[in-house]
Amino acid sequence: MKTISILMASTAIWGAFGAETVVIRNADVYPVTAPAAKGVSLVIQEGKIAEIGAKVVSPKGAHVIEGKGLRVYPGLIDSGTELGLSEVSSTRETVDTGELGEFMPQLRALSAVNPESEHFAVVRVNGITSAMTFPSSGVGGGGRFGGGERQFISGQAALIHTDGWTWEDMAIERTAAVHLIFPSLGGRGGRGGGPVPDSVLELVPGAAGGTGFAATKRLYDQQVAKVVEFFEQARQYQKERAANAPAFKRDLKLEAMIPVLEGKVPVAISASRASVIHDAIGFADKQHIRIVILQPHDIAAIAPELKAKNVPVVFGRVLALPDQEDDPYDSAFTGPAEAYKAGVKFAFGTFSNEFVRNLPYQAATAVAFGLPYEEALKAVTINPAQIWGHGGDLGSVETGKVADLLVTDGDPLEIQTQVKHVFIKGKEVPLVNKQTRLAEKYMGRQ
Repeated sequence: MKTISILMASTAIWGAFGAETVVIRNADVYPVTAPAAKGVSLVIQEGKIAEIGAKVVSPKGAHVIEGKGLRVYPGLIDSGTELGLSEVSSTRETVDTGELGEFMPQLRALSAVNPESEHFAVVRVNGITSAMTFPSSGVGGGGRFGGGERQFISGQAALIHTDGWTWEDMAIERTAAVHLIFPSLGGRGGRGGGPVPDSVLELVPGAAGGTGFAATKRLYDQQVAKVVEFFEQARQYQKERAANAPAFKRDLKLEAMIPVLEGKVPVAISASRASVIHDAIGFADKQHIRIVILQPHDIAAIAPELKAKNVPVVFGRVLALPDQEDDPYDSAFTGPAEAYKAGVKFAFGTFSNEFVRNLPYQAATAVAFGLPYEEALKAVTINPAQIWGHGGDLGSVETGKVADLLVTDGDPLEIQTQVKHVFIKGKEVPLVNKQTRLAEKYMGRQ
């Protein structure tokens, strides 16, 4: 009983702390969706932005932060990570990014998130307050797992806050997208890949006979047909479920596809080259599903079609080498600017854990290569919030929105800028991680 009482008291104290009213006074507020407001005050109450203005009266008992000389921005959002699912990528026991199976739409990344991951504290220090966490290493450009087998649907990606006691507490959207790794013509090619290896071709009847283009194309067509067949099975299951057929039996895999077929949940498609993205768009049209393209390359070639179909994209790391040997040296740097010129909505994802902290500098690099600054800032704030269905409560500094905020002494896309305060759901989180603890330990050594 004593233990229970202590736990209840601790919960009550923490709940009161989390609900604390905070006033950031005399700061410059950058809403992202509107011009900056200089020298105003912002009130946080019950986890939300309650008021913004020049003549704000501080509520009684509020904690006041003097913001003169500081800036307030919306929290940054990384649209492609494995946060909470992978701690040390080279140590298998710390990685829980997926399961075996070609089609695994029933798997939820959220339920495997470890709130105590050291990665969360690291990214919070640089202003990342929420992220999409994806199942499967296919997000990073793979898609195959043990034994040469191909994985097509790896599971459900979750939109999460980067702070919370439990994964339930961290959840913003438990199923923000279903992840589909679209078949490709021989992987990435160029530096990173090449034609499909014989070991894979041998898995598909009729595909053997060398690694030339004809064999590769045959395998590609067979894999696309397999994806189409699975979607058709899911659609038939949906019809039988609605009809309450007497012999109807529930199937977890097909059950998980119903929100996708109903258009409630988008499909996040890993597809790199323009030809494959074109096929993915055609597939989505035939299946009548919403899609988001992950890590596109040669964006200029496919941007008009993406714009015409209103398909958003999530760029991978901008600070990257060319995807193929004959690509321009700056192809990764200029992709966001090309998307902007074509009118394609886009966001940024780091598609890693160790580089999530560099998210603002990815956006900054795109600015150096032609992307307007305002669009770069939107691509790590309001754009991902809208793409993942939460533009109404995240991604900008507006009254009534969730108080995911960062307070800085300068431009958050500049590497020399210091993040002074971070608020997630209205609660200020400590800017402490393993690195800061070690620095304090050794700087204080006698």
